[in-house]
Amino acid sequence: MTAQSFPVSEIVASRRPHRKDAARNYDALLTAAREAFAEHGAAASLEDIARRAGVGIGTLYRNFPTRRHLFESLYADEVDALCRVAQEVAGLDPWEALTTWLERFAGYMVTKRAVLEALNDESEIFAACRSSMYAAGGPLFERAQRAGEARTDMTFADLLRMVSGITATTFDDDAQRDRILYIALDGVRVTH
Repeated sequence: MTAQSFPVSEIVASRRPHRKDAARNYDALLTAAREAFAEHGAAASLEDIARRAGVGIGTLYRNFPTRRHLFESLYADEVDALCRVAQEVAGLDPWEALTTWLERFAGYMVTKRAVLEALNDESEIFAACRSSMYAAGGPLFERAQRAGEARTDMTFADLLRMVSGITATTFDDDAQRDRILYIALDGVRVTH
């Protein structure tokens, strides 16, 4: 897979401030929002997010004028990171590349659940993110299939739904989530 630009990458770049101090605050707010939404869902307090980021509420609103803008920016940032991971792992063994990407996808699902409570599936951001995710992860799955390491009787959409279903439940910790994910992926892998 060659380095490419995904629709979501353009959205992320257009929203991120260019000044270093402003970009630092923006990134800190996204990190804080990711944590807060993972803990409290879509109802997480904006004041708590600003406090976690070490900035004032005014800085939060300068970067994200509405709660929806924060959700969209966080969602786009998460999907952009997934796209970058796909590019980073593309040179690995096909199965290792796919499972490394799916591990990151499973972690992303925690944020996605909170964000989807607030976003409409029909939003422009959601469509760009979905398209980018398929463009980034789909080739990893197809490569594993061509290498004879992944089942050919399923689609990438099937695989994402399976992983999404697994991550829709709560786990004692990330290790338990990863263990269950790998049990399911054993059913996707073709053994020789």
